[in-house]
Amino acid sequence: MTKDRYQQGLDKLMELTTPDSNNPTGHMDIGEGFKDIAPDLSKFVVEFAFGDIYARPGLDNKQKVLTTISALVAQGTPQIEMHVKTGLTVGLTPEEMVGCIMHLIPYVGFPRALNALKAAQKVFEENGVTVNS
Repeated sequence: MTKDRYQQGLDKLMELTTPDSNNPTGHMDIGEGFKDIAPDLSKFVVEFAFGDIYARPGLDNKQKVLTTISALVAQGTPQIEMHVKTGLTVGLTPEEMVGCIMHLIPYVGFPRALNALKAAQKVFEENGVTVNS
């Protein structure tokens, strides 16, 4: 019997995050803050993004997170920080994430890369992580 999409998504989330007493999905924002205006948003995020997409075979968790970081850098979105945290959780090194962001400069431009590096720097500082240059 196949797992239901929601449970499959939650299981994948648990691989990518470190839950804490305040939040069962750790640092991952799955839309809980929008319950008053979009009560089913977190269900869609868990089922689709994590149950359908992140749970797909073909890439390991490190590759999936690095791909996500690349897409977010290209879009210039604030979720970069959250996914850099996820990168640390799944075992990406700071050097791999910084290297990825630096590699994107000719494709996305300096402003987006600088913003992403600032987000990564903040996450690294908060987690006591250093980057070996």
